[in-house]
Amino acid sequence: MSTENLPQSPERSARKPRVAVVFGGRSSEHGISMVTAGAVLSAIDRTKYEVLPIGITREGRWVLTADDPDRMAITERRTPEVADLAESAEGGVVLPVDPANREVVYSEPGSVPKALGEVDVVFPMLHGPYGEDGTLQGLLELSGVPYVGSGVLASAVGQDKEYMKRVFASFGLAVGPYLVIRPREWRQNESAARKRIVDFAGEHGWPLFVKPARAGSSIGITKVDGLSGLDEAIAEAQSHDPKILIEAAVRGREIEVGVLEFEDGPRASVPAEIPPPSEHAYYDFEAKYIDSTPGIVPAPLTPEETAEVQKLAVDAFEAASCEGLVRADFFLTETGEFVINEINTMPGFTPISMYPQMWQATGIAYPELIDRLIQAALNRSTGLR
Repeated sequence: MSTENLPQSPERSARKPRVAVVFGGRSSEHGISMVTAGAVLSAIDRTKYEVLPIGITREGRWVLTADDPDRMAITERRTPEVADLAESAEGGVVLPVDPANREVVYSEPGSVPKALGEVDVVFPMLHGPYGEDGTLQGLLELSGVPYVGSGVLASAVGQDKEYMKRVFASFGLAVGPYLVIRPREWRQNESAARKRIVDFAGEHGWPLFVKPARAGSSIGITKVDGLSGLDEAIAEAQSHDPKILIEAAVRGREIEVGVLEFEDGPRASVPAEIPPPSEHAYYDFEAKYIDSTPGIVPAPLTPEETAEVQKLAVDAFEAASCEGLVRADFFLTETGEFVINEINTMPGFTPISMYPQMWQATGIAYPELIDRLIQAALNRSTGLR
């Protein structure tokens, strides 16, 4: 690829802020990350911002991609791939780890590296490990580049369901019964680990949900109704993360709330309800992204229930030291108690995703939501918070 057509950089004071939208990545949520980024690329205000689309391949190579949101959608039940949009099969981009230099550099074998100019803010649309879990956030902190969303600690806590639950419980938020099986325990005494799971089922009843501890988008999750499906569910979860989480079923309505950081602190959106999908055992990957099971916005709650779950969502945001945005997921049990299931520090962000829908219903349209997040990142310095 010729570097003559790559984006060039005038002086910062004489140009619009440059936003690097980063997507893809090494996790199993690679394709969903691309769908999310495609929606942002379509809606970002090009009269206000310059945009630099950067994809991370499944192998971890950073590449300059085509700025073509139409090719970043789910087609024929297949999610897109960064490799299909890369401008070059061999060229790559590098963000220097130097707070005094924000220039992105493009290089190809046999060619002189080409400076693409400074990046003012990164919009990391990555989901799952190696992106949403604090790893990318740590790199950006070292580089001194502002970015949208939570910092290293909150991102790591938000990715690891075990420690997320521990943090919430320590702040007095109700969490459902769960059990953690670590990889060393499984390797050293598989039969004892399995017995712990069976004993847990004996205490809390079937079904159980077997999950990767550090994954999202409902990938790798299996609803298990009895012993016969347990081993297969464990293997599926471990294929995504060697540490797995076993959760007892919490019977109740699924309620979600968006949290957005404003100048005076975080605020909660109107809640949404996720009704049980008619063609799926639960709200799994297929129901979320392929069949797009619609949520109910706003959720049919009483004013008192709405106020309570909004407060709990903000409490969860603060408990994990989050920044920017969070989607908080709850169960409203049959006894009227809200039990927090998890938070997502970089939730699904297409116009039909629940987070933008909830803010749309609250009065903030999708393009404005993107602008608010970018402006908040530009106004927030990197480093220890």
